[in-house]
Amino acid sequence: MGEHRGPNRGPLGVDPERSILYAQVVSAEPRMSFDEGGIMRQLGIVGSVGKVYLGDVAQAALRSIGTHDSPKFSQEPGFDEQTWQLVCSTDEVTMRISSSHYWGFGLFSRCFLNEIVMEGSLPTRARCAMDIVSSLGRNPWEPFRVRAFERATSGTIQSHTTSWEGLISVARESMSDDIARLQDEVHKMRGIEESADVILDSADEDLNRAREALADKNAPAVERALSRASSSIVRADPKSEMGSMERELLDG
Repeated sequence: MGEHRGPNRGPLGVDPERSILYAQVVSAEPRMSFDEGGIMRQLGIVGSVGKVYLGDVAQAALRSIGTHDSPKFSQEPGFDEQTWQLVCSTDEVTMRISSSHYWGFGLFSRCFLNEIVMEGSLPTRARCAMDIVSSLGRNPWEPFRVRAFERATSGTIQSHTTSWEGLISVARESMSDDIARLQDEVHKMRGIEESADVILDSADEDLNRAREALADKNAPAVERALSRASSSIVRADPKSEMGSMERELLDG
């Protein structure tokens, strides 16, 4: 089955319980370290016992889940610092990433692939997939060696494309629904109070930013813009305590 030594399960995108994605590694950086307990640390931290090449895909994947526990290596790297397995969790998702070479005996960074297994809510997994693609600025399911990649992952390029793009589609639809819901709230509140309309203008601007970020598949930027818009809507709501305080300030 090629040179890939990790679990050979094939890609799985939109699923009620978990997603299994495979990605081509392009850069071995950043280089990290780990302590005796297998906890990943920054390079040069006192107490480190080994070093590891994390790679661009794993770095993007870990960033995609937001604030998380310290990643722990379930399989620490040995002589080959780019072959390893780690696990990382948040309240919403558990992510397991493995790195191994699938061609060329691991002589170059592009010889490696990552398997990313996510368990948690589908919307969260979908947004992670979208953010990974946005962060990398490329399609991670497009390998340097197609046949070797397909053999190593037990999946055709079409199945890999479907897995990734299926999740991205779920994320896009979910975020689009969130934007539409907040936009409806803005429309319903228009014209009730002049002072509130000023605040709602700010919400409209943030919703436009959310649409732009969604077009760029930038999930974190979408969520930040939606959070700001939601806050503005609460401030403009005449029934909310925050809204009352806001209008008192605006009225002087």
